[in-house]
Amino acid sequence: MRITHEMGIEEVAAFVCSRLREAGLEVFLSGDAVVSIYTHNRYESHDLDFVTIASYKKLEAEMKKMGFSKEAGRHFVHPESKIFVEFPGYAVAIDDEPIREFAERRTPYGVLKLLTPTDCVKDRLAAFYHWNDRQGLEQAVLVTTSQPVQLAEIERWSKSIRMQDRYREFRDELQKTRDE
Repeated sequence: MRITHEMGIEEVAAFVCSRLREAGLEVFLSGDAVVSIYTHNRYESHDLDFVTIASYKKLEAEMKKMGFSKEAGRHFVHPESKIFVEFPGYAVAIDDEPIREFAERRTPYGVLKLLTPTDCVKDRLAAFYHWNDRQGLEQAVLVTTSQPVQLAEIERWSKSIRMQDRYREFRDELQKTRDE
């Protein structure tokens, strides 16, 4: 099996995730691509951000075996796909709170390990809370209206990082979207 230009973001992500796992490299998908997958492309992303503690040298070797080449520093591109891959960091936490569970999605191209819908919302809200990233707020609302999320958990986390006011903004935007 190989990457083809017909593959969408979830298929490419599952392919890469599975091949890296087969090589003994554990990764999980985070960032905009998770939003794209959970919202059925209501928000569209063309980059895959995988988080891992694996050696970058090993990752680079495995990406090359899959047909990817390194471009622009840390981006990996494939000649058959408009989707590029990067490994932006090693954080296995949202703020200082460790990520304890992951979601898995099975596809014909392999199994994709990714943030749960609830952690995806937290991840997007973290950008809104700390950097006033309005797109992060919009993405959090999109995921919440597309997937089952644990709002009580998001509220608890927001309070734990002293972002109750920002959480209320999120809830207001969510209500506004639901009323439309």
